[in-house]
Amino acid sequence: MDLHPAACLALLPKLDVLEADELHATLVRMLDGLLHGMPPINQHLEVLEAARAQVARVQAEQALRYASRPLPPDSAENATLLKVVSLWRILARSYARIAQQDAPHGTLAEQHPLLLQRRLHYTGQALLEYLRAHRTVPAGFWADLHECYVLAERAGSTRARVPDPLNEPWGAQSALESYAAVLLVELANPFGRDEREFAWVCAWARRFAPYCELDTTADPARQSGYALDLALDQALRPLGQLRPAPGLRIFDGSRLAGQIQAAHARLKQGGTPASLGLGDCPPVAAGRLLVSLYRPWGLASAGRRFPRRGAHGQAALCGDWLAIGYHVGGRIFEQPRPRDEVKSLRSDIGLMTFGERAPEVEYPHTAAERAHEAERLGFACVRWRIADQSVGGFRLTQSEEHERLEHRQLISLLPPDGEHYLLARISWLMYREDGVMEAGVRILPGLPEVVAARIATLRAGNRGPYSQAFLLPGNPALKTGDTLVLPDDWFQASRVLELVRAGQPLQVRLLRRQEDGPNFVQATFEPVRAP
Repeated sequence: MDLHPAACLALLPKLDVLEADELHATLVRMLDGLLHGMPPINQHLEVLEAARAQVARVQAEQALRYASRPLPPDSAENATLLKVVSLWRILARSYARIAQQDAPHGTLAEQHPLLLQRRLHYTGQALLEYLRAHRTVPAGFWADLHECYVLAERAGSTRARVPDPLNEPWGAQSALESYAAVLLVELANPFGRDEREFAWVCAWARRFAPYCELDTTADPARQSGYALDLALDQALRPLGQLRPAPGLRIFDGSRLAGQIQAAHARLKQGGTPASLGLGDCPPVAAGRLLVSLYRPWGLASAGRRFPRRGAHGQAALCGDWLAIGYHVGGRIFEQPRPRDEVKSLRSDIGLMTFGERAPEVEYPHTAAERAHEAERLGFACVRWRIADQSVGGFRLTQSEEHERLEHRQLISLLPPDGEHYLLARISWLMYREDGVMEAGVRILPGLPEVVAARIATLRAGNRGPYSQAFLLPGNPALKTGDTLVLPDDWFQASRVLELVRAGQPLQVRLLRRQEDGPNFVQATFEPVRAP
């Protein structure tokens, strides 16, 4: 490949016919060759700017291979992640090299704000790929990002906006905005986001970054909020965890809070996400995501109400719907019998077939019996080590094989000191560099009970089969009512369900969706009064 800048500029428009892998490899060879070849700096910069759109497009295509689920370090697609990160870092080093070469001469003095912003942007993109892959950020990546911001501060260029056609909806971005966008993504619980949500969070971080500030001095009366120390290799931390230092910067999202509130109000009034600069996100999903981001972004407040504490032991976990019911109820889900059949069975001594008594089904009672039966049925749980816990959940680790889990998935969990399986929800998933998976789970309050449920119809004598569902009791002290946990596609406001609970039939009307995930929906309900 001819690595003269003029030849590279002529070649770029012709690369679109290449397949993604070949295009990516060609761009890496071209940009890395220019970085080490040290061509004239103005020509080098021209090639970098001309290639930006192609690089962004092919990098996004490559990232699709590992963005859907947490990426183990030993997986085949780990090489793809490393390739994507490598190209982002080549771009960051290229803009840094141009600025370094130009420093003694000042030929590109007017372009220095652009060089600083681009370097910071691409350094941040390399870091974000690890968050996208649900992997811990390697050592040194946050330090590199902070160094870029320090250089922009020293040059007095943190607020200088430079043209950036790739930054929608603004079409421009400053070094401070580029820096803030990365900080916002990290604040948004990235390991708890699926592929689509993570993409929206990244886009919205760029959208709302202009409303963020980093202050050098803290308000003495301020006891909460986030800050960072530019001398440390870490992201934002609660202000109370950091000591006063020259590199301390206080995150201020107070203006951003008003923007989030205004966007949410416009959505409720019928505005579309696209008209608000929120992209192609569905309105309902956009409203929920804005609510979830309001606390960390606008109030600079952690979502955790209770601190975690150290814990030991193992928890049993399973995510299969039928297996959850087996462990919660202690038996395989069965279709409830009609009331008249139940009465006749109870009044009879036993069911007789061909003159002989039919044997009654014996269910396992002891923990050992249930574990053996679960293994036989394919309902065995996986043991996870408990790293720490809070009032509402656990942080778990697993270094061996485990079933594939999804974000917000319903699971059943048996704590090490518990006698009953509880319902819980996956809050976040992440792989460490040593291959250990970490998972955050939040317990759904209440001791679950297996019930049979089916959708009521207008036809007389509804004979459709029942499905397994769960009832979670409310807490009168907290003024919360009972809720139902149903299959994910069942919820519809005012829909009437027929339930069988402890052998007793009843009808209920669904009221409000409370939580949901890929395999469940939790909803409030009310009894249907008989006419």
